[in-house]
Amino acid sequence: MLHYDINDQLQLRMFTIDDAEALFQLTMASKPYLREWLGWLDYIETVDDSRQNIEGRIKGLMETGGYPKSFAIVYQGELAGTIGFNDINRGIKCGTVGYWLGQDFQGKGIMSQALETLIEYGFRDLGLNKIEIRVATGNVKSRALPEGLGFKQEGVLRDAEWLYDRYVDHVVYGLLRAEWTG
Repeated sequence: MLHYDINDQLQLRMFTIDDAEALFQLTMASKPYLREWLGWLDYIETVDDSRQNIEGRIKGLMETGGYPKSFAIVYQGELAGTIGFNDINRGIKCGTVGYWLGQDFQGKGIMSQALETLIEYGFRDLGLNKIEIRVATGNVKSRALPEGLGFKQEGVLRDAEWLYDRYVDHVVYGLLRAEWTG
């Protein structure tokens, strides 16, 4: 099983079916907090929904030649969130990153460390030339991550996502392999 020990408290590892209950509980516990910026939360109603999500992640291994596209973020032995490539365009060697962290795990530097590790993985192991992150313009916390890691703002996509009762614009950030200094 592929995993990265970032430090003695934090690791990224592949999801397993055994994570379904923990993923569901984390999602439900953080749902009101996460709902502001994640449009899929109302589709998660049972542990089986989380299990199907994990099964889809595992099946995605075929798309990457056996390399996982997404990881469980484990902090002090507990599932804290997820990070990975929502999409990989093999033609232009570009991956688009998505991430979320449970509310109780915010403010500990977990996501910035996880993102640095994912960037390294994308450039080194997946052979990507570019990594993109798309974030709602109003999501200041999430925007701080790519900005702090040297991503360049490439533009704004208007009405890029429907969030329950409104459209939100997305800022598109990009980082080229040649620009990565990690």
